[in-house]
Amino acid sequence: MSQFEIEIKSLLGSKENADKLKKDLKKLDPDLKLKSQNKQLNHYFIDGDTDLLYQKMTKHVSKRSREKFKKILTEGEDHSIRTRQLNDTVILVVKASIDDTTSSNGISRMEFESEVDMSLDELDKILLDCDFSYQAKWSRQREEYESNGMNICIDKNAGYGYLAEFEKVVEDTNEVEEIKRSLRDIMQKLEVEELQQDRLERMFAHYNENWPDYYGTDKIFVIE
Repeated sequence: MSQFEIEIKSLLGSKENADKLKKDLKKLDPDLKLKSQNKQLNHYFIDGDTDLLYQKMTKHVSKRSREKFKKILTEGEDHSIRTRQLNDTVILVVKASIDDTTSSNGISRMEFESEVDMSLDELDKILLDCDFSYQAKWSRQREEYESNGMNICIDKNAGYGYLAEFEKVVEDTNEVEEIKRSLRDIMQKLEVEELQQDRLERMFAHYNENWPDYYGTDKIFVIE
């Protein structure tokens, strides 16, 4: 069964705004749960041979996940392929668009994630051997909360500063528009502004061009 990620971002900027959002979330939902706190390294890849990637990675993906892995590679569009180290866990991530936004930062996407028993460098090498190349390397600290079937991530990102992501995962594309509306309603109640896709793409492009200046640091930039 495929899963579809519906995610809307808000650029918070400062720690004070991030702290205010956490307080407001708790007021809105007293049962708000902190699911995890972690540090992440995310390496984004471009180009490459997805057929070869499937061949090389199949043995490293669990049997129950292989059909989903093949489906997103063969049926998805505009793939965003990443490797991730989440604390001590290494993960292969593949996302693909299902609307007119991008697979890297879009609102509605197919997604696939699989833990792998190797180091981040070893996983990166497999992608490089499949003719992929680095687009950028990202680092962040994340707090992930759960509220009424919705995930809220509050991140401190290299380059971007503090960012919030409001997300739900569904298995039926017919639910996508309704979920978008519900997420935007909640964001309005919390008085957080949606980060528009055109600005997000400008930010993403600037980071990709300059990522060695930001990766692993607390430096931020502002792109309007």
